[in-house]
Amino acid sequence: MHNTYYNPAFWVVPEEEMNLTEQEKIDAAIERSIKFAQNQYEAVTNYMKSLGVNKPVHIGESGWATTSNSHYGAEASKAADEYKAGEYYKRMRKWTNENNISLFYFEAFDEQWKDAQNPLGSENHFGLINLQGEAKYAIWDLVDSGVFEGLTRDGKPITKTQEGNLEVLKKQVLVPPAYDKINEIQQNN
Repeated sequence: MHNTYYNPAFWVVPEEEMNLTEQEKIDAAIERSIKFAQNQYEAVTNYMKSLGVNKPVHIGESGWATTSNSHYGAEASKAADEYKAGEYYKRMRKWTNENNISLFYFEAFDEQWKDAQNPLGSENHFGLINLQGEAKYAIWDLVDSGVFEGLTRDGKPITKTQEGNLEVLKKQVLVPPAYDKINEIQQNN
């Protein structure tokens, strides 16, 4: 997710996708994000093989923030939101599970102390469960299947954000910037 701002070539909407619907642009950007992660993984494994090292490679940390008022928010890369975070999580899990790759997904719970001076800072919002004990979109299916039955956070049962309404959630999603806007965004931030 951090690369959506610092290394955005994979993130921005390329010229050939400008005619897609907003939803198609968003989904295409997430798919490019997965490809970006896969390419990083492949580069590491290929490098190890070139050294004669035959050991498994584990993805030690991957994740996506659901909120940001800086580089990843509405005024910059437009990457941080619950829908994109959920889609990234689901697609990363699918790929790593299908390929027997261990993935430490960062992280289970939002942690407000990480950027205590900025409550809307992205570092506070990487969790799969928010501070109110609500499972974010990424794991709504786990709530539905009863995984959290009987578990609580601060005495509250684990429920779904947006009351599980995907249409409400999607109204908050921003389309990634066009390929020709990223330099302007970086200069203004």
